[in-house]
Amino acid sequence: MDKNNLTGLLLISLLLVTYFYFFSPEPPPPQQLGETPVTAVDSASQDNSAGNQSVTTPEAVLPDSVLQARYGFFGLAMSGEIREFTLENDDVKFIFTSKGGMLKEAILKNYVTNEKETLVLIDEYSHQMSELIPNASGQPIDLNQLYYEVEKRSNTSLIFRISAENGSSLERIYNLEEKGFVLNYDLKFNNLEGVVGNGPIKLEWNQQMKKVEKDLEQSRQRSTVNYYMVDESFDYLSETSTDLETAELPAPAKWVSMKQKFFNSAIITDDKFENVVVSTNVDERDLNTVKDAKIALEIPLTSLKAETANIRYYYGPNDYDICETVAPSFERNVYLGWSLFSSINLYLIIPVFEFLENYIANYGIIILILVFIVKTLLFPLTYKSYISMAKMKVLKPELDELKEKHGEDMTKMNQEQMKLYQQVGVNPISGCIPMLLQLPVFLAMFNFFPNAIQLRQEGFLWATDLSTYDSIMQLPFAIPAYGSHVSLFTLLMTISQIAYTYYNNQINTAAAQGPMKSIGYITPVMFMFFLNNFASGLTYYYFLNNMITIGQQLVIRNFIDDKKIRQKLEENKKRNKDKKKSKFQQRLEDAMKSQENQKAKSIAQRARTKPKK
Repeated sequence: MDKNNLTGLLLISLLLVTYFYFFSPEPPPPQQLGETPVTAVDSASQDNSAGNQSVTTPEAVLPDSVLQARYGFFGLAMSGEIREFTLENDDVKFIFTSKGGMLKEAILKNYVTNEKETLVLIDEYSHQMSELIPNASGQPIDLNQLYYEVEKRSNTSLIFRISAENGSSLERIYNLEEKGFVLNYDLKFNNLEGVVGNGPIKLEWNQQMKKVEKDLEQSRQRSTVNYYMVDESFDYLSETSTDLETAELPAPAKWVSMKQKFFNSAIITDDKFENVVVSTNVDERDLNTVKDAKIALEIPLTSLKAETANIRYYYGPNDYDICETVAPSFERNVYLGWSLFSSINLYLIIPVFEFLENYIANYGIIILILVFIVKTLLFPLTYKSYISMAKMKVLKPELDELKEKHGEDMTKMNQEQMKLYQQVGVNPISGCIPMLLQLPVFLAMFNFFPNAIQLRQEGFLWATDLSTYDSIMQLPFAIPAYGSHVSLFTLLMTISQIAYTYYNNQINTAAAQGPMKSIGYITPVMFMFFLNNFASGLTYYYFLNNMITIGQQLVIRNFIDDKKIRQKLEENKKRNKDKKKSKFQQRLEDAMKSQENQKAKSIAQRARTKPKK
């Protein structure tokens, strides 16, 4: 290539780059997640002035006669202006728009975000909804893209209407109850036979759950889609998954809820929703969104030709007392654990907690009193456990002698131990049983505190919010499985658990031997990593529980005399000297002897088969 050709190519390239830089057309804006594709009823641009927006869609510039000829009855509502209307009570404020005749914002008046801002549960940017209804020719029309005339009856009642001169009309009626978070929705048809088709209404609802709590990671692990079906079964998508989760419901649904940690948005019916498909997904790059949730369902149109659609929306807190009045099993949006643990929470913990709320304003004090009440109720078990450990401590000299005598022969050692226990009337596992009986209460608390909305943004001492972790130090780095902060209540819980283990080992000689001794110290450290990001109300409760347990044992110790226990065991030994063994003890000894005989046979067999040198 000569010099002239090269110069020409460079000039042409420079001209092309200059043209595309200065004169290339602007790309269209990206379609938002869940956004309905532009159709004949979509606005291409809007001019927002003084609360009204003029529509300049291609259809908007057409005469009404042309729109009506093309879309029939629905052509009357394909242009108009956007106005906003409000329904509110003491608990919630709903803002509606005349375009779509739909909810634009849901504001919870008595709650704020972690940044102390007004809690807007949904807004026009975080949720999208379409309701496709077939016209007479089967063409889908999105009711949420039409423009409605508005009649506001009161602060709690609102009607959006499309009407024709012949008296036919379509009405979307919203009624807000005087208190609470339930929004009733009715869809009413008047003289629209031959206008509306026979197919179902297809509703699609997309919501980007807004971050309103301190800990985004914990919020994501407690957010999902819950659903309750006509066969009275309840299910949900995985809470902890960060991948796309999808489920097609095996039966029609009664309600579907987009549930966050402390709040949820739900659609409810007294009839049924058919062909329900739900999904969740997480965009970990988006630090302002907890999860993306989607609901797709069909509303049988036959049920909508009556006076009411039997549909309600719920935008409110995951408060058990409130949710149980909304719909059957709707309170299951508040997770209280498996059946046993939820029963303990429902019939013991929550009633006591709510009773104390009536008299005490500080939730740290309420938790302290709750611990005292629970530990008092469980004191008989603690007492029995201590007595059992004290008996084992008294027997330690005899057990040491047996170990020295039969240390190499574990089978013989176990047989002699069982014989000693039988003679003195001691059950070696009786000390563990009371502790195991307390475990369900321990685990019930594990589910109660992280989900108790009463603790949300309630502070105590250095903890600013008992519903999430407390932090006394922010680390410049993240420790794997621990995090980047130091929770003082978690540290105190760990130290108290180690102290309890040390004190317990001084009494319970069986636990202070072998690998169990090490496990007793390792377990609290493992829990420190696991619970560092949990609700500070939970770790505060466990810390108090450990300290009161130690205190109870110190009190019991002052009333227990080891000499009297030794005297009692000696009396039992004399009394049981000629006592026949129980069937259980006899079977246990027979099993040990059989095991010993089998071991001896195996050793003899190996000796016979061993090759001679």
